[in-house]
Amino acid sequence: MKKEINLKLVVQPLLDWYDDHRRILPWREEATPYRVWVSEIMLQQTRVEAVKPYFERFVGALPTIEHLANLNEDALMKLWEGLGYYNRVRNMQKAARVIIEKYNGKMPGDYKQLLELPGIGSYTAGAIASIAFQIPVPAVDGNVLRVISRLTADESDIMKQSVRKDMENKLLQVMPQKRAGDFNQALMELGAMVCIPNGMAKCEMCPWYHYCEARKQGIVMELPKKQPKKKRKIEERTVVILQDRNKVMIQKRPSKGLLAGLYEFPNFLGSLSEEEVLNWVKEKGLLPIRIQKLEDSKHIFSHIEWHMKGFVVRIEEPQDMNFKGYLFVDPDQTKKEYSIPSAFAAYTKFSKYLF
Repeated sequence: MKKEINLKLVVQPLLDWYDDHRRILPWREEATPYRVWVSEIMLQQTRVEAVKPYFERFVGALPTIEHLANLNEDALMKLWEGLGYYNRVRNMQKAARVIIEKYNGKMPGDYKQLLELPGIGSYTAGAIASIAFQIPVPAVDGNVLRVISRLTADESDIMKQSVRKDMENKLLQVMPQKRAGDFNQALMELGAMVCIPNGMAKCEMCPWYHYCEARKQGIVMELPKKQPKKKRKIEERTVVILQDRNKVMIQKRPSKGLLAGLYEFPNFLGSLSEEEVLNWVKEKGLLPIRIQKLEDSKHIFSHIEWHMKGFVVRIEEPQDMNFKGYLFVDPDQTKKEYSIPSAFAAYTKFSKYLF
């Protein structure tokens, strides 16, 4: 049963706990607006430990907003490779160009102006504003929704925008003016380290142990409430690694839609037979020498699952390398220049396979 709690009472215990238990993270130790922004975008859909090396690589290669704005798309996709959800970095570059044009290359220190930038919603704007500029605005993500739902034993559906907005309004009233960034990070840290998303909450370690209504009512693991996700659609696909003596064929995906603008091995909807694959190769005017079945693989996107079978086909070196929509490249180039998404990770190693 939901119970109204004076949130002012829990602010200081949370900050005291954060001072003693916060993790050392590269974007925290040098919390410039740009670094905070990059980290927050990377941390969407990605675990903290996984983000660390990508963050260091990204800001090392692109130390300023101007560098991000000016990088060509293929190089940007390659730099982001492995993090997935590539629209995140595309929107970052769009926002960087707006910042160059409108704000002389400096991240605006205004919550409303941040919200106007591509790819920045209320959570990210709140995180940048509070952490980088100490503006007292909340940053409500999944961790915050969970810990506040449990603190107050609130059974409202956290997927509803009205629930998120209500929580933002309540937190806004108790934001510590001088430690806004620390308060938001402390809430996130509590959700990541103690009031965890998967597995049993570590209530005995929680600074809110004596305040938490979900603990008192014995319903910690029943919260937060949210509508179950829709079942993912399953697609059967066939991936073809087409190689001559020293090159492999790749193609660029369309500029819109799933994995937009990235490179991939030729692949087809449905489960193709060996004969169907060889017929496709011949239709391209190529001469297949050998074909070998590869391991099956699966990749899960947020809304769809690819169930893949693969073939590697060795062909005679074509006299004409000009295939509309396709490129023949040295496999080592795919490591340096062409971003091939992790969906094809099981097959990338076969791009240099020799029969």
